[in-house]
Amino acid sequence: MKKNRAIAIGLFIALTCGVFAGCSSNQSGGVSQQGSTPESGSKEPVHITLFTGKIETVDVMNEIIDDFNASQDRIVVEQEYQKDASNVIKIKFASDEAPDIMTTYEQGFVDEGKYMDLTDIEEFWSRMSPEMKVACTDVGQEKAYRVCTNMTMAGFFYNKEMFAELGITEFPTKWDEFVTMLESIKTAKPDVTPWFIFGSEAWHLGHLIEFIPHGYVKSSMGAMEAKKAMLANDQDALRFGEADGPMAVFAEKMAELQQKGLINADVITATNDNCVQDFANGKAAMFSNGMWALSSVLEANPDMEDKIGFAPYPAYMPNSQPVVLSAEDSGYSISATTEHKDECIEFLNYLFLPENQQKYSEVAKAPSAFKDVEANWAPTAIVKEVSAALENAYNIGYTNEKPAGFSGDDAGRMLQSLLAGQYSPQAFAEAYTKAWNDGM
Repeated sequence: MKKNRAIAIGLFIALTCGVFAGCSSNQSGGVSQQGSTPESGSKEPVHITLFTGKIETVDVMNEIIDDFNASQDRIVVEQEYQKDASNVIKIKFASDEAPDIMTTYEQGFVDEGKYMDLTDIEEFWSRMSPEMKVACTDVGQEKAYRVCTNMTMAGFFYNKEMFAELGITEFPTKWDEFVTMLESIKTAKPDVTPWFIFGSEAWHLGHLIEFIPHGYVKSSMGAMEAKKAMLANDQDALRFGEADGPMAVFAEKMAELQQKGLINADVITATNDNCVQDFANGKAAMFSNGMWALSSVLEANPDMEDKIGFAPYPAYMPNSQPVVLSAEDSGYSISATTEHKDECIEFLNYLFLPENQQKYSEVAKAPSAFKDVEANWAPTAIVKEVSAALENAYNIGYTNEKPAGFSGDDAGRMLQSLLAGQYSPQAFAEAYTKAWNDGM
């Protein structure tokens, strides 16, 4: 834990000196943009498709793409956004319609050779922090198949002003205390949702599984050992299907919160926009998300800049510890089958220019992976909150080692079914294990 914490804190401190990145999230669809065309009679430009599921960066990427397209007449980049990108990419790979560049990344696709090996493209790595370069390196093959533009963090965002009003001076580190806190909020403020969950969006529920039960696995086993166990599908170690394992206990805890009315009653239909508005208007005390959520909240209510707290996920298993996401984000990969390798590299080099990454960073609300990028990624008060969370919890990364046939969105849809009353906690754990195994 000390080594993991030291890496995260060291990176955070280095980045706080002027290397931070970010995201915004109130768009709803992809837009393809075309830039300048060559003069009449000249060679037709090469068209490149950039495929993404990152709604928070659609607008800023369109700006960068427009600038790139206008800067030359040989290459035209077009962005395609898909809400269910992790599943849409499976169809594209299966039908030999892989995009040239993509932000979707799964271990199974690495093993199947879907991504180009980027290890020796030095211009991608010469400016990157060593920690982020390690984070971009595949555990099994020790090669890099993506370039991440920033580090991101995820945990609980909460209303510090409301908490102070209720006499809540510290965010709980243990689940029982966490539940007691939510109950106190509900009692004191019956019109306020203690924890708002926008469950209509599968990726969000998939993230809860990612951060809480997967977080427990990584904190209890050690991040590297957990990655190895996931790669090997070692269920004896992972214990996904066990009655007292991380999935069943997590499902039990979530069902309990729902039964007690400690999450929003419309959890199955609620959207991200609903969450942002309720939190910004003081109708929700807290929500779970990553740094990319900040832009939307502050846009909805700029006065909340000094009122937003950030905390780790409380320990929910016996003898466990709080966890917080501290991970690589916004990773860009090139298809192994693209006919336009050089053009893809040229565009990514343009995307990674310091001035573009500053812009990207301040939208994504997260520290930049590049050492030469200076950006004000978040208000000072929030930076301090994040720094404290990173220091006082086990830092986990994303689970890239999950099966290619079982996406985070798939996991989220299973949690939707649990919250809709279609699974008991044990049935959820067993179904999750089966879906994981079938996806291998």
